[in-house]
Amino acid sequence: MNDHEPLFMDCDKEAERLERAISDSVLSRMRKKGVVIGLSGGLDSSVCAEICAKALGVGRVFGILMPEREGKEDTNRLGRIIADHLGIETIVEDITSILVASGCYTRRGMSIREVIPEYEDSWKCKVILPNILSSDRISISQIVVELPDGSTVNKRMTSSSYLGVIAASNFKQRVRKMMEYHHADRLNYAVVGTPNRLEYELGFFVKNGDGAADLKPIAHLYKSQVYQLAEHYEIPDEIIKRTPTTDTFPMEQTQEEFYFSIPLRTMDLMLYCYNNDVGLDECSKTTGLSLGQVLRIYKDIEQKKRSTSYLHMRPELFGVIDLPPSREV
Repeated sequence: MNDHEPLFMDCDKEAERLERAISDSVLSRMRKKGVVIGLSGGLDSSVCAEICAKALGVGRVFGILMPEREGKEDTNRLGRIIADHLGIETIVEDITSILVASGCYTRRGMSIREVIPEYEDSWKCKVILPNILSSDRISISQIVVELPDGSTVNKRMTSSSYLGVIAASNFKQRVRKMMEYHHADRLNYAVVGTPNRLEYELGFFVKNGDGAADLKPIAHLYKSQVYQLAEHYEIPDEIIKRTPTTDTFPMEQTQEEFYFSIPLRTMDLMLYCYNNDVGLDECSKTTGLSLGQVLRIYKDIEQKKRSTSYLHMRPELFGVIDLPPSREV
């Protein structure tokens, strides 16, 4: 296996299969008129919007731009670029007031002050993980805050502060999804989820937030394969070249430093090797990583799978519920 060969795919064939499957799912099985999708200006949502537009027609795809006071300017600008590129209808829903009312920003600040007492809610912040390629020590999340003078303070988080910050930040994903379902209900549309395989399989999503959807077109595709589809569909180059970001915290933050701890293309190959029972030696040759690094990443993949398995669980039922199929009366 050389370069990213195991992840190469026939984009013509896959695009045709996805378009046909989405059309059948939305129009026939769900009996919905179209789809709603949140446009983040990122690669995944752009590719999903493109696939759905090809599958259903641009008149059946409704895009939502959801700015908030800590969001990046590129999010809305690039979201508009893909909407204009496709020619789909969009709406702007500023969710700042909902987040303020829910206490998103203030609750997060309270949790940050558990480790940085001088923190003020107006300061920028982000959560990061150390790169696991450079150390075999247990990775502990750190909070980084930017002071008014531009300097930064970096502190290890306690379990309490970390959980509090994440719980408060999760308001953002859940409010965005609430807005998507509002418009989906209004239009009798289905909601599109946009996780790729790394995010879906390794639990990088919020339950009942960005993890909620009626269809997830690219959840089976590694990030490298999503890039291939983007090239196939001729997604605007600026979107393809954009660094994947969480767009959750006010400081610039990549998905790599927040969750995956290694470059996404490396994680692609590592997860592929892990899922296909590739041995340590062969995986080391494929990725160019040392045996120790491969072992650390394999262990990290297992840990992520274990700790986020709850996100994939359906609600527990404690009795038999027989739901017979609908029939003509």
